[in-house]
Amino acid sequence: MKRPVRIAVTGAAGSINYNLLFKIAAGEMFGKDQPVILQLIELPFAMKNLEGVAMELEDCAFPLLHSISIHDNPQEGFKGVHYAILVGAKPRGPGMERKDLLKENAKIFSEQGKALSDHANQDVRVVVVGNPANTNALIASRNAPNLNPAQFSALTRLDHNRAKGILSNSSGVNPSDIDGVIIWGNHSATQFPDLHHTTFYGKCLKEELNEKWKWYENEFIPKIQQRGAEIINARGHSSAASAALAIVDHMRDWALGTPKGKFTSMSIISDGSYGVAKGIFFSFPVRCDYGRYNIVRDLEQSEFAKEMLKNTEKELLEERESVKGMLPEETREKHENLSICVRSGHTLFDESFTFPDVYLSANRVE
Repeated sequence: MKRPVRIAVTGAAGSINYNLLFKIAAGEMFGKDQPVILQLIELPFAMKNLEGVAMELEDCAFPLLHSISIHDNPQEGFKGVHYAILVGAKPRGPGMERKDLLKENAKIFSEQGKALSDHANQDVRVVVVGNPANTNALIASRNAPNLNPAQFSALTRLDHNRAKGILSNSSGVNPSDIDGVIIWGNHSATQFPDLHHTTFYGKCLKEELNEKWKWYENEFIPKIQQRGAEIINARGHSSAASAALAIVDHMRDWALGTPKGKFTSMSIISDGSYGVAKGIFFSFPVRCDYGRYNIVRDLEQSEFAKEMLKNTEKELLEERESVKGMLPEETREKHENLSICVRSGHTLFDESFTFPDVYLSANRVE
């Protein structure tokens, strides 16, 4: 059996994580041969609820679940972790503008970035889920001076999966036979769901649609952009099960690699590819291998696509400007002039510490 990896999850008592944690423990994220240690983090007032979640995880008797610990602060919860899933964020309240939401979450994610920098494993990989995810990822990474910006990402896999699922339902084609869907930009209503490079059964979607292509521009794009709000209106709550599955897909591909010849969508720190401003977290088409991602290069773009990219880039630059007071100047250089992240597939272990208040503990690490 492999040595267990440590996975920190924030907002662990919330609805997304109630769907997610059991998938991780069952081996859906990192494989059926990879034991896991869950380090679950919540706000102090939610610790009783979190203890109940930990009890349920224990009751499932997952063979891969090595141990669980629960924490009410990120400094302790991020200790030694190989993966961090940042779900917890302040939700948008009545009358709250997006800029107010950004500022409130800036406080949360700056603290979490510092805690990851100081306490996580050197090879930690981070995905930010809490909205506004792209700019929250920027805040966390800019506040993590000991880590490479390439170790951070934001979730647009949910949008990617939505696009494939809705396209599948509209066309009658199985999602497994659809390739080349791309989500560009922000996880917001300005995102660009791109089908220009999409194929099904190896055939070019645009050529097959022909005169029906206007359906894509007039109906499909707005539907993907507004899908989150549509779900809230329908069920009274934001996406939970689909978000949890997207997190699993995102981290599994990052850690274990994308299928050969295929790519996915990830929000990552921009290196200037496709003319996107450096230093913002922007969703690109990527391939993953050996624990690293690489942007898919040289895809042709129409004038329509270029305009859509500029629109979502503009929103991200405005968001960055609104939280610039939370972005330390000393980390700006390495975000705008990226060096290669050499941490590639090699997992570091440090088992010299233990938690004093572990909920479910085991001593199986030699």
